[in-house]
Amino acid sequence: MATRSRVADRAASEGELHAAVDAYLRHARLERGLALNTVEAYGRDLARFAAPLQDLPLRQLRRSHVSAFLESLEREGLGARSRARALVAVRRLLRFLELEGLLEGDPVEGVQSPRLPKTLPRVLSPEETGKLLAAVDAATPMGLRDRAMVEVLYGAGLRVSELVGLPLSGVDRRGALLRVVGKGGHERVVPVGRAAMDALEQYLERARPQLLGDRPDRGHAVFLSRRGSGMTRQNFFAMLRKLALKAGIPKERVSPHVLRHAFATDLLEGGADLRSIQAMLGHADLSTTEIYTHVSRGKLRDTVEEHHPRGSGRRRASR
Repeated sequence: MATRSRVADRAASEGELHAAVDAYLRHARLERGLALNTVEAYGRDLARFAAPLQDLPLRQLRRSHVSAFLESLEREGLGARSRARALVAVRRLLRFLELEGLLEGDPVEGVQSPRLPKTLPRVLSPEETGKLLAAVDAATPMGLRDRAMVEVLYGAGLRVSELVGLPLSGVDRRGALLRVVGKGGHERVVPVGRAAMDALEQYLERARPQLLGDRPDRGHAVFLSRRGSGMTRQNFFAMLRKLALKAGIPKERVSPHVLRHAFATDLLEGGADLRSIQAMLGHADLSTTEIYTHVSRGKLRDTVEEHHPRGSGRRRASR
């Protein structure tokens, strides 16, 4: 609490909202342990919120200021998801200031969050994922790396940041497990399927030493670029797009997130329970997993036909 009070006192003494924003962002990063990407996104949203209110004393913040901010974002054409994220940032900032005694009451109370469309993420079929993997030329060190990255992403459901940030110490080759650090610095252990582990083993044994060459292994990242440094999200995204083109799959349908979703979808349709999928994906809330995983209408229809007493009983008849 001492650190929080000190930075909050600075906000009060300066009498400016931007100082309060700085105080909250430091608290979010250092004390709450939010991921750097999340803190940066909150920073952008809160900078826009604070810009027209620089001369307003903190205690004069009202619900009307929050509502006006959301209306301005809508006029600018921001989507509902972006506006909802901005409201979360503002709500957390004002809650922080209330706890520090710099606000009385909650100016966000009664402000409606933008309605989010319940759209399902894009997904690749197992056949399309197979085509993507078949498009990799595994005869070169780069190809072995690319195959291992796609196999691990699809076979373990990692986020792309977890994939490119995976250290050598995070690979348990004997147990076929990965220890990854997810959002907010939370660590989890993820099992790896045989195909992904085989591809990873071949890359580690045959390709990684060649990519590293005689350079010092300073970062100890599992996946290296052509120059021997750790892969970046941008490099991996570009590589996936090239593979999609080679596999004959529209490139806009392929991304690291789509492969993560394919992992979850294929597990669910294969009979895995949501709690297990939640643990492997690293979701804090089961509702996120329920939205994130997608069962096709055809799959649901087959389930009713095969298992419901008033269905056709195709499975029962075949036994």
